[in-house]
Amino acid sequence: MVSLVFAVLAACTQASSAAAPGNTSAQRSESAGAVKDSRRYEKPSDEELRRTLSPLAYDVTQKAATEPPFRNAYWNNHEEGLYVDAVTGEPLFSSRDKFDSNTGWPSFTRPVDASRIEETRDSSLGMERVEVRSKGGTHLGHLFDDGPKPLGTRYCINSASLRFVPVAALEKEGYGAWLKAFGREPASAAPAKTDVGKALAAAGVTETALLAGGCFWGMEDLLRKIPGVLQTDVGYTGGGLKSPTYQDVSSGETGHAESVRVVFDPKVLSFETLLEKWFFRMHDPTTLNRQGNDVGTQYRSAIFVMSDEQRRVAEAVKARVNASGKWNRPVVTQVVQAGEFTPAESYHQDYLVKNPGGYTCHYMRD
Repeated sequence: MVSLVFAVLAACTQASSAAAPGNTSAQRSESAGAVKDSRRYEKPSDEELRRTLSPLAYDVTQKAATEPPFRNAYWNNHEEGLYVDAVTGEPLFSSRDKFDSNTGWPSFTRPVDASRIEETRDSSLGMERVEVRSKGGTHLGHLFDDGPKPLGTRYCINSASLRFVPVAALEKEGYGAWLKAFGREPASAAPAKTDVGKALAAAGVTETALLAGGCFWGMEDLLRKIPGVLQTDVGYTGGGLKSPTYQDVSSGETGHAESVRVVFDPKVLSFETLLEKWFFRMHDPTTLNRQGNDVGTQYRSAIFVMSDEQRRVAEAVKARVNASGKWNRPVVTQVVQAGEFTPAESYHQDYLVKNPGGYTCHYMRD
């Protein structure tokens, strides 16, 4: 087994010599040009990564393992698009810089932005190589000097460290700024997702609900499909820390709950129906600070009301659900005044749209 692993790793060292770290970055001009992407890309906790990544992807990204050649997702992918960090979502490579190296791994001549990666010398396995990691610490692969001219560099990257976003999906998945790198323009000049909801709400056209019921991935995936729902955003509310990050909230010490902000059309969907027919059916409102395997105050069941009328409706619906006999234990859902809502990091938004088959413990009960 050891010799097999060594053979696989050695296969990614077919370059005549490893490129020296740090001394060629200036020569490798960024393929994306001056793309302004100021979003914050955060690395999830190790617990979250173990839960969401496949065993192979975890070993590759976190333990610097190497996937088998020719038996990975992107070695032979020729579709136009952006390759992002599988862990943080940060843009790393472009299809325009990808080439067939006949090594069995995705190969690129350069990153989209040299400042987004780190290159360090790797002397493991008795050979000299240059390891490539993202700024977020994700192990990507290795760098060699046998690439095509004029740059002469080959970034030999594990597919397990990447997620591919086709050009047609860039704007939808929040990478609209990168369309220019492919000679495209955004399909519309509509405001950003969050601003749309604020504008509609300010105009009195819509109503907003702020709901918590466990991991916000599964909650959002069900909520966004409800007729009358116009927009969903996942984030954090109910705590005392200003502008918390996922790492802050996951500690369970900030008082925040993972929550979903739902903008809906009250002419199509009433707040009462949203709660009674959907919210109280998609999670277990009787488990205190827990949903499925997720335990902690950040996973509590709560309705953060934005008006006296919402409070009245929420209390009435909660009482009916509690008296319905559908649950064997008392309903523990909190009904509290809404406070500041902090949108979660970009990789959390529409997570199950971006990662079909990803983790969720939410489903609709009869």
